[in-house]
Amino acid sequence: MKYAVIQSSAEGCRNQTHIPPPVSYSKSCLSATTKTYKYLRRLLLFNQMDFEFALWQMVYLFIAPQKLYRNFNYRKQTKSQFARDDPAFLVLLIVCLCVTSLGFGWVLGLNLWQSISFVFYVVFVDCIFAGLVVATFLWLVTNRYLRSSNLEPDIEWAYTFDVHLNAFFPPLILLHFIQLFFYNWLISQTWLISRFLGNTFWLLALGYYVYITFLGYNCIPHLRNTRLLLMPLPIIFLLYLLTLIIGWNVTVSFMDFYKYRVY
Repeated sequence: MKYAVIQSSAEGCRNQTHIPPPVSYSKSCLSATTKTYKYLRRLLLFNQMDFEFALWQMVYLFIAPQKLYRNFNYRKQTKSQFARDDPAFLVLLIVCLCVTSLGFGWVLGLNLWQSISFVFYVVFVDCIFAGLVVATFLWLVTNRYLRSSNLEPDIEWAYTFDVHLNAFFPPLILLHFIQLFFYNWLISQTWLISRFLGNTFWLLALGYYVYITFLGYNCIPHLRNTRLLLMPLPIIFLLYLLTLIIGWNVTVSFMDFYKYRVY
């Protein structure tokens, strides 16, 4: 009986070890600051980045994003954080943005300066700034409304930004790479098939973004009601049908917006 009580107490202690320290605890704050500093410092240390693993992550974002997020859970167990500590994925994403944006500029007929401006807007406004806004919003929402208990640890802001980067990559490839091969000779025309193909690219891109974002939060055990993050999907589909009915080619409109932004 005594052994059972001792064993039960020991198990209780082990079960309580996941409870985080208070927010005001300076060590945790220092740890977050230190991790951020190390991450930013490694942005220039290319020889310390695992680009092969980052490429593996990009491939699995298309074919099996659930498997990618299982790796995030493994990182939490081994390094006590969900967020990436290796900026290789961010570096490769920026490289992809720059290359595809230059291709975008060529399709739009932009000159050199306009193409450079377009790359700047895509990298720093469309990806990073929009990511900061989306990540901060979801960080506030998940920590305030989706945690199963206030005793559970907060979701790391860096992880919410990682989720945005993950969700951003498939739309980037769909809209900034694959779509370009169809734009001038098909999507830019006034035919029904042009609107259908162009708008379908946007439907797939936004659907990918929402779904991968959902997976990023659904894999965290102490979050509940994460299916609410899928609510935009039916709205996106209804808007997609509406654009086809009224004859609005979304891709052409965005191309015009991109041109206006750099002229």
